[in-house]
Amino acid sequence: MRKSELANKIDRSPSAVTAWEAGGKQPTAANIAELAIGLKVDPWFFAVRGEDVSTVNVAPHFRSLRSTSQILRDQALAYGQIAVDVASAIEVHAEFPTPQVPEFQVEPGDIVGPDYAARHVREAWDLAPGPAGHQVRLLETHGVLVVFSPPGAAAIDAYSFAAADRPAVVLNPIKKDYYRQRFDVAHELGHLVMHGEAEPGSKAIEDQAHRFASEFLMPANEIHDQLPTAMGRSAWTTLFRLKEHWGVSVSALLFRARQLGRLSDVSYRNAMIRMSQSGWRRDEPGAIASIEQPSLMPRALELLDSIGITADELIAQCRIPSHLFEAVTGRTPWIDASGSAAVSDADRNVAEPPDGHAKRKSSIVSLLRPPSSTTGDLAHPEE
Repeated sequence: MRKSELANKIDRSPSAVTAWEAGGKQPTAANIAELAIGLKVDPWFFAVRGEDVSTVNVAPHFRSLRSTSQILRDQALAYGQIAVDVASAIEVHAEFPTPQVPEFQVEPGDIVGPDYAARHVREAWDLAPGPAGHQVRLLETHGVLVVFSPPGAAAIDAYSFAAADRPAVVLNPIKKDYYRQRFDVAHELGHLVMHGEAEPGSKAIEDQAHRFASEFLMPANEIHDQLPTAMGRSAWTTLFRLKEHWGVSVSALLFRARQLGRLSDVSYRNAMIRMSQSGWRRDEPGAIASIEQPSLMPRALELLDSIGITADELIAQCRIPSHLFEAVTGRTPWIDASGSAAVSDADRNVAEPPDGHAKRKSSIVSLLRPPSSTTGDLAHPEE
């Protein structure tokens, strides 16, 4: 909300709002009451606690700073900070996995560094050869907070930042493509691993995150010989088979084939033209219709409710509007007051894993269960 909008809502001048935000003046008790009523929040929402991350200067990694307005970036950062605050409040009652994101700093312009970084993470996380499993569950198991942003933030793609308590990845609420979402998650993991001190938003930084995601999801030494060298009919059959096995889009596979020298620039360009003509650049066919979903905070709420700590109590402790709490802790993107959802009812099912990972059924007994060396426990839904 712009300062002028807020000022109009509470019948105050924009200069007064500016002075409050800049710290030049302190709002009176009456001002705080007006703000609380105007914004539909509890007055305690404005009080700063010692554990709040809102006082920490973090720089989220957005895909393109040019196409993302400053107000959208401010809203996205504020939402991400609220998400980490909610997680901190829940952690008073339920212990989450300790963040275990390896650091592998890569300098801007380094082409091979992202490949080494991706291999380093796969080794550090003890991932078996083959598909990397359920990406959202994998990050959560290693202490990364993964949430959906509200439908109103659909203009912003996935983004990530490292807060004081734990790193966070915020997913686009309307992207319903299982394969592309997995790449998004791996892309944001790349930022968290490589770019802790890098200035976000540059093309070089984004290209490095793409290279990281490609190597993380499609290790060169495993996929190189599987990729086609020419684009005949059999090549498309191969690509769609590889898509289901590795859990990535055909577009990503084509990019990887060119990147690894399997396809020439001309063959790659012609293949992308075919993709566009078939409508696959926007809506690529695939066997899995459901997206991967967060489970760390939803599971925590279920466990806490079973011992008598209700969501209403947690909302009161977080001091935020219930709809924000629901958006942050939901398995699926939040449904607004009109009943419209960012995903369809069919998309509420947890996504099936790629080939090579058999689905398991078990009960959660701890949020701190160590990751399996084969990623089996973290790659599949528990219900």
